[in-house]
Amino acid sequence: MSSLRIIPTDKPLLGRVDVPSDKSISHRALILAALAHGQSRLKRFSYGEDNVRTLGALRALGVTIQDDAEGTLLVDGVGLDGLREPGTDIDCGNSGTTMRLLCGVLSAQPFRSRMIGDASLSGRPMQRVAEPLSLRGAVIRGQHHPTKPGDITAPLDIGPLLSGRRLSEIEYTLPIASAQVKSALLLSGLFASGPTVLSEPLLSRDHTERMLLAIGVSLVTLGTSVRLDPPIHPQALTAFDVDLPGDLSAAAFPLVAAALVAGSNVTTLRTGMNPSRTGLIDVLKSLNAHLVLAPRGSVLNEPLGELMVKQQQLRAALIAGEMATRAIDEIPIICALAARASGTTEIADVAELRVKECDRLATMAAVLSAFGVDCEERRDGLVIQGKPEGRLRAAQVTSQGDHRIAMTAAVLALVADGPSTIDDCDCIATSFPGFVATFRKLGANIEIVS
Repeated sequence: MSSLRIIPTDKPLLGRVDVPSDKSISHRALILAALAHGQSRLKRFSYGEDNVRTLGALRALGVTIQDDAEGTLLVDGVGLDGLREPGTDIDCGNSGTTMRLLCGVLSAQPFRSRMIGDASLSGRPMQRVAEPLSLRGAVIRGQHHPTKPGDITAPLDIGPLLSGRRLSEIEYTLPIASAQVKSALLLSGLFASGPTVLSEPLLSRDHTERMLLAIGVSLVTLGTSVRLDPPIHPQALTAFDVDLPGDLSAAAFPLVAAALVAGSNVTTLRTGMNPSRTGLIDVLKSLNAHLVLAPRGSVLNEPLGELMVKQQQLRAALIAGEMATRAIDEIPIICALAARASGTTEIADVAELRVKECDRLATMAAVLSAFGVDCEERRDGLVIQGKPEGRLRAAQVTSQGDHRIAMTAAVLALVADGPSTIDDCDCIATSFPGFVATFRKLGANIEIVS
């Protein structure tokens, strides 16, 4: 298990850097390429552990995927009727996206499959995806959740559907906005006998909808509602080539670091700018960050561009509602912005963060406290008293095995009053394998300690 030792920087962070390909888009591109007819080419694959789990799961289901080990994958799609029964359990590691999205695909198959995960994933709630899939005829069995009566966790045993049967049509309202649940239902709808009609209280990220439209699926969106009509032929999905956009959630770390370190100017290249994901951009603007956006076209209906941040004085704001939903993955690093903003920042409507890789609200409250920042933990968020003057207190903290906590703590350490240590940092490879190299390129002093 490795740790990071961060020496506070006494000079600006400067540079233009690439970031890993978008994790959410990569999951979906892999799955749809596997279900398409023909060979798809995926470029700039980042090899983050979560995406590698999806790649491995598809191989276990009989999909041939050629990998040049330099970021280009050739996926030989098997169509909607070509997956085969895995010879062993499908190990999703720490990837909740892999498990939930594949629930939608596997629930429609005429064979049995079993998905397992690490200790963290095996404690995360799965009833939210199992219940609506069951309403359309899926067979999903899990373990009783140890602390949430009526909920289930991995391992998940799925299927089989009886010979000749298909999932039924469904009209369903999601109780909370969830891109993973919505995507699982849409993917299951590719195999169904009738339409999939979904609505949610707020618009969650819409990568699945955009990608399905790009490859010819009959799909209509209206506000927070979506309708998918299943393809009429198993070979109906068309293969595609895509140069995967950079991940805004990964770009958040060097961009926020630039907002905190005096004199800094950092640009991230080819970064995804999907409107359902740009809550971070709205947050940066609300907190008075100096931000410049430069559009650079689109791929598979996904807009992308360059994002540049210069350091300037931040001011407190309320982060809640739709803005918080669209920035749900970036809330930990947003806490770092709040820690250096003038005034009191309230973050609300993010109770979902309590059931991620760790309880991100409780863990971030502890991390902020360790760095000398006053923070009040609430049921669905945090209240953070900014400390804009001077330096933060150097600290030794643990990530609790959460990649976003580890990287956020490393960014806070850049403006501390002495060296800080972040323990349990192997998890960073989940989403940003080149995190340390990227920050060193910008001028940060980070050491990896075994």
